[in-house]
Amino acid sequence: MFNDLTINPGFAGKSDAINASLLNRFQWVGFPGAPVTTVFNADATVGLIGQEDGIGFSVMNDEIGYEKNISVSLMYAWRTDVGNGKLGTGISIGLMNKNLKPDWSSDAGASLIDQGDPLIPQSEVNALVPDVGLGLYYETKDYYLGLSVKHLNQAVYTYEESGKYSLVRNYYFSGGYNIRLSDPLFEVQPSLLFKTDAASYQIDLDVNVRYDKRIWGGLGYRLNDAVIVLLGTEFRNGIKLGYSYDLTISPLARYSSGSHEFFVAYSFNLNRRREQKYKSVRFL
Repeated sequence: MFNDLTINPGFAGKSDAINASLLNRFQWVGFPGAPVTTVFNADATVGLIGQEDGIGFSVMNDEIGYEKNISVSLMYAWRTDVGNGKLGTGISIGLMNKNLKPDWSSDAGASLIDQGDPLIPQSEVNALVPDVGLGLYYETKDYYLGLSVKHLNQAVYTYEESGKYSLVRNYYFSGGYNIRLSDPLFEVQPSLLFKTDAASYQIDLDVNVRYDKRIWGGLGYRLNDAVIVLLGTEFRNGIKLGYSYDLTISPLARYSSGSHEFFVAYSFNLNRRREQKYKSVRFL
């Protein structure tokens, strides 16, 4: 959920602060070999060539069954004034490592290894490839829009000479709006995240209610997959805590007790002009 920088490098440097965050997601709890994802993000505003741009850093560890992926990325975003808002045009450059363990077995005793399948390596293998992404992120005081692509170069992992795995491009579109109510302490923030790899797609719709810019809660819906509960708070010292729970509504619900996502972040403004704005962009 709280993972804007990882999916869009144009997000880097969007606030006048140094930001760091740590996210843990446990998907489909109770399902053998279910995905577990850990993400560390950091970004800041820097003054280069007479303007304030953004830099970012992201590390992600993603495990599912016999497969483990680790990615490290550096981001840079050119930030320019456009209309009533700021446009971040970002690029991410990094490395991705894929690790396969063919002898993995689930808690139920199921094993992956198949001596007759040439696409499954007979021993543990690692492959390292470069990875490139691009993104646009536009924000005003009332709304934001994002458009990005990951795995732009579609790098190919090669293992055991007979096996290859190509990273497929993922495209993201995000948007959200701040609705100010008659009581100035409350805001309603509907948002959308659309993801596709050109073969399938995923849509998240969220609505958050934010109080005094420091406490929020809401509900979300992932098309044909889950109903989501969102909670979070921001302390005056710059620390933010967030949690989301996905109640699975797909056929996997018979085997899983849902998904949990935990988030902690810290923002430090060297100029002491911090104006924090949380945008509910779902993590995929």
